[in-house]
Amino acid sequence: MNVVDALLNIPVLLLLPFLYIGVINRVKSLWAGRIGPPLFQSLFDFIRSMKKGEVISRETSFLFVLAPSLTLAAVLSAGLVTPVIRGTSILGFEGDFIFFAYVLAAGKFFSILAAMDTGSSFEGMGAAREATFSVFVEPAFFLAVGSLCFVSGYTRFETIFTVLPGMAEMAPLVKVLAVSVIFVLVLVEGSRVPVDDPNTHLELTMVHEVMVLDNSGPDLGFIQYASAARMVILSSLIPNLVIPRETGLLTWVLLYAVTLMAMAAAIGLVESVMARLRMIHVPQFILLASALSVAVLAASVIYTYGGR
Repeated sequence: MNVVDALLNIPVLLLLPFLYIGVINRVKSLWAGRIGPPLFQSLFDFIRSMKKGEVISRETSFLFVLAPSLTLAAVLSAGLVTPVIRGTSILGFEGDFIFFAYVLAAGKFFSILAAMDTGSSFEGMGAAREATFSVFVEPAFFLAVGSLCFVSGYTRFETIFTVLPGMAEMAPLVKVLAVSVIFVLVLVEGSRVPVDDPNTHLELTMVHEVMVLDNSGPDLGFIQYASAARMVILSSLIPNLVIPRETGLLTWVLLYAVTLMAMAAAIGLVESVMARLRMIHVPQFILLASALSVAVLAASVIYTYGGR
């Protein structure tokens, strides 16, 4: 493991989520004909939230109080095994992609518990929708990553993607399919359009936002930061797919930043040109990621048994 690359992951994972959200909001503002907020407005909002007090319902238990911190801790734990700078993770080990998936699921589990703990029918409705969407998301992730494990023979995030350059004519197809899968996962896990609308105020159509209606102060700041960090962590898999591992450090960092800002701009574009899907059509959209993952698996099988 390159120690310098691993240490660079820390400031990237801690600060980039604020810029990521800032780019999304700026792109949406430009499409609406406005200048928009500063790029680091979400950082200013986070700092402001840390200075505020909290209003906690007497109907809730200790779960409601602990859940935001546990959710943020789960997301940051996933970031420890995520390959960021030149495919290097802070804490990688064999099978770490399984840990990655389930520690993110654990964070979502705590969020769902907190929403149900309030006793609100609206928050319970949002929690049920969040759990339902998660059922469709996880198979897509495991199919895509498991396919690369099948071809490479590795089960470590840092080495899974090293097989792509050797797949010759199959590599471009696998990269396009895998990037498409990750993009859909980012939209779902980040609760963005067309799955959810982070700016909506209609409780009957809300998913993630209705789950945090009772949160305030630092807890709300933790939840919003965890959501942004989750998108950055998932988006960080894309540079590892498309940027050659042997690229120099400074060039790699620059290409990494450009790739993630392009992802953020694409999310802002999607939210500007289309509306949120009807709730009954959201599972169909999420299943698109599963279909693309099956295509990744098919390409991997063809390469392994008939593409050489």
